[in-house]
Amino acid sequence: MTAQKSIEIEGKTVQEAIKKALQQLQLPRSKVKVEILAEEVKGLFGMPGAKLAKVRVSAIKDK
Repeated sequence: MTAQKSIEIEGKTVQEAIKKALQQLQLPRSKVKVEILAEEVKGLFGMPGAKLAKVRVSAIKDK
């Protein structure tokens, strides 16, 4: 039985946060479950960074 690996991470966009999480877990996208906890929020005049996107990425257990 393998231990459940799960991390929460932020990024400028949801895609960037997922990419960072996959790099940290060293797993391909097909081996993880992604939950979007918060979408990014654009700043004044559409400038990025008012609020970062946040995701929880969990490794899928092998059967």
